[in-house]
Amino acid sequence: MKEFVFTNDFFKNLDAFVYTCGYETCKPGHSYGPALRSGYLIHYVLSGRGYYRLNGTVYRLEAGDAFLIRPDELIYYEADKKNPWTYTWVGFQGVKIKSYLERTSLLSSPVFHYGKDDRIRLCHEKMFEASHLPANRELMMNSILYEYLFLLASKFPREQLSPREKQIGYVEEVLKYMESNYPQSISIQSLADSLGLNRSYLHRLFKSATGASPQEYLLDLRMEKACVLLRETDLAVSIISLSVGYEDTLYFSRLFRKKKGMSPSRYREETIPNP
Repeated sequence: MKEFVFTNDFFKNLDAFVYTCGYETCKPGHSYGPALRSGYLIHYVLSGRGYYRLNGTVYRLEAGDAFLIRPDELIYYEADKKNPWTYTWVGFQGVKIKSYLERTSLLSSPVFHYGKDDRIRLCHEKMFEASHLPANRELMMNSILYEYLFLLASKFPREQLSPREKQIGYVEEVLKYMESNYPQSISIQSLADSLGLNRSYLHRLFKSATGASPQEYLLDLRMEKACVLLRETDLAVSIISLSVGYEDTLYFSRLFRKKKGMSPSRYREETIPNP
């Protein structure tokens, strides 16, 4: 058996990362479990046969099939006694893994078939090869993981979202965009256009979900980022202004005073403890 396991507490804060991958040619009747796993794993059957037992249901699998193991579920799997399977696996964790998998049908249908889609199969091979790299292997493995998740979501899409789920998804897209691009000029109209929505409709959705209009939320976000820079750096106010999206330092200072009740310089004086 060949297995590579990667552990580091730092990784627990990442959106998605590979924590194990491997390849095994099983002996007849070789089994694992009953047991729980701490992360998500996908086993892909290269040849032979075996079965996977989950929640009292037995799934009989052969070459081309795959099965998903979810965290903290009691599972058991066993190789056929006459024609034991050879499989490869990828295990992944991260704070966004569940939401990524929710874009697929796999959480409700944990056994699936790759069919003739070599792109998904090759992800397993590339992952195993990347695990042998002498340096920076986690960068390559994580890039393959995102490709893998994309292909799974494309080939095994989730059933149609409810209207409410779609609305929440729109708001989440706007929030993520603002968090990543707040130093840039952001047009609410452009955001609405990119989502295929009417601007007024997006405004209502956003305010209903967050309690603030998109413009108000963006302003608050920029001011909070400015506060962090004022407290934690000695950068000039003009640099901080530009760093949070305002070329006009005087305009930034007026907005800051309106939100915080004092000038940026005064805020810095009052929040930095005296040595």
